[in-house]
Amino acid sequence: MDMTSRLSGWKARTIQAAGAVPLQTRLIVSYIFIMLIPVVLLSMYLFNSFYQSTIREIVKSNESMLEVEKTNIYNHMETMERTAQLIVSDTAVAEYLQSNRNLEVNELLEYRRNAYDNLLRLQFNNPNLAHIRLFTNNANVKEIWPVFFSESRVTGQPWYKQVKESSGTVQWIFGHSDPDLIRDTSVPSMDERGKVSLLREVSFVKGRHEAIVQVDMFFDLFFPKTFSRVQDGQSQMMIVDGSGTVHTLYDTAFFRKLAPSEFLDRLNRDASLGGSFEFTSKGTRYLCVYAKLDRLGAFMLNIVSLEEPFSDIAKTRNNLILAVIGLIALLAVTTYFLLSLILKKLHVLQNSMKRVRQGNFHFDIDIHGGGEVGELAHHFRLMLRKINELIVEAVNKQAATKEAELNSLKNQIDSHFMYNTLENLKMMAEIGEQYALSDALTSLGGMMRYNLKWTSDYVRLADEIQHIGNYIAIMNIRYDDKLRLQLEITPGFWDRKLPKMSLQPIVENAVKHGIRSAGGEDVLVITVKARELDGRMFISVHDDGRGMTLRKLEELRLTMSMEDEAFRHRHSAGELREREGSGIGLRNVNQRVRLYYGKEYGLQITSREGAWTEVVLSLPLLSLTGGG
Repeated sequence: MDMTSRLSGWKARTIQAAGAVPLQTRLIVSYIFIMLIPVVLLSMYLFNSFYQSTIREIVKSNESMLEVEKTNIYNHMETMERTAQLIVSDTAVAEYLQSNRNLEVNELLEYRRNAYDNLLRLQFNNPNLAHIRLFTNNANVKEIWPVFFSESRVTGQPWYKQVKESSGTVQWIFGHSDPDLIRDTSVPSMDERGKVSLLREVSFVKGRHEAIVQVDMFFDLFFPKTFSRVQDGQSQMMIVDGSGTVHTLYDTAFFRKLAPSEFLDRLNRDASLGGSFEFTSKGTRYLCVYAKLDRLGAFMLNIVSLEEPFSDIAKTRNNLILAVIGLIALLAVTTYFLLSLILKKLHVLQNSMKRVRQGNFHFDIDIHGGGEVGELAHHFRLMLRKINELIVEAVNKQAATKEAELNSLKNQIDSHFMYNTLENLKMMAEIGEQYALSDALTSLGGMMRYNLKWTSDYVRLADEIQHIGNYIAIMNIRYDDKLRLQLEITPGFWDRKLPKMSLQPIVENAVKHGIRSAGGEDVLVITVKARELDGRMFISVHDDGRGMTLRKLEELRLTMSMEDEAFRHRHSAGELREREGSGIGLRNVNQRVRLYYGKEYGLQITSREGAWTEVVLSLPLLSLTGGG
């Protein structure tokens, strides 16, 4: 609420300050804005189009580069897969791996000439391959460096369990280095070249593990463009494997400026077969173009710095801004002198209005001729003449009104005379022990006092409820005590403010149209409730009477919502008096409430034929001290 008040106050002060600015200044500012807004919008559109075009060109060129690299990668993968298949299919290799006894020296030499030499020829025929290795747990197979090794050398590798459980499916593993299997693994490797490994379980008999085949290729051969030392300094290619590890040239100046988490988070969120996105790292904008390597379970990225394209765009933008500022300054000076000539007569008219404000209506304006200012002066001259005529007319009307008020006072009945008369009748009824009549006269006196004592248009809810109680007491005489008034109102609502005589027409309507038959035994119960919701007070008047048909309910709602002109056109005064249940009383209450508080308040009517009718009055939640 405080924030709303501060905003409203700030808005009012801003409008007031703007209104105090001279017209000449406001016109100059308006002209500047009229010129500035289209220029700014056009510039924004052009710069955005230029920016998007630049981005599209960068994306297109980098997608082509990634496609070339992707083709090279898949060619290398096919080479490695073909090599692995040739190894598994080699009869000599299969016999050696399935040896069921310790081999003699001559047998070992024979296998070395066949199985071992076959594998070496495979590697020599594919110079891009770094290693071809077979790991077996067969104790009868002797290690022959650098091809045949005991499986115990790799049981501690992270990929070992994964490969054994793959049932012969090819697994692709990324490694940061190429450790020597013969050397102590606790000693750091001298070769820190990363590599891609093809790993596959070998089973010559279904369900029996024989060995693991490993085919390696170094990163700089497997990803030729990604690990090329020839870089342009404005972009760098990278590989992100399935674990989210980035593989690239880490020692470049370009990579040192990047925070990998910035683009890895975005890549994980937007991962698809391919695409591009922009991100910011350490204050610099970058564009990431990526493609998915499905068979490797990895992504290939090319990250391009947008600093240079942005610099060119910003330079063009700044030049245009300087040109626009110079043009606007020239326009402002020219406009100032032109407006000084145009508004000269308007200043004369302004001074004339100040004289009128001081009470001087008897002068002439020295402005003649055509144009808007001349026409305005002409009408101002006519207005002065009309004001003088209205002053004379108002004085005459005020005198006539005072005379009419005096005549009205002479003919007015003294309300105290009526109160005293009712009080005397009440005392006579009590003396005659006619207590029911005495109570009825008390209620009637209360109603008359409430109606005649109209010192304000607003009363407390407690006063309106007391008036309703008096009305029900009088009507019970007519209907043989068949009316019951129930109140479900907490004490906190008694001092709430509402328009005077806003509930009595609703209760009167409930009695008139709710009671089932004058001679019957049914009792009509009228329940009045009050509740608060969202800063509003809702007062409901519910009766368990006859209710009304849906058609009658719609007609009543239409009558209440009609504009005055349409209502008068549809219903003449005679028709309203004759038509039963025309709803004019409810309409009057609804119109008064909307007039006092706004169209969001008023009456809402619901009903079920033969069961009940409920009228809900919505009002702002306000308090009032004293009665009406």
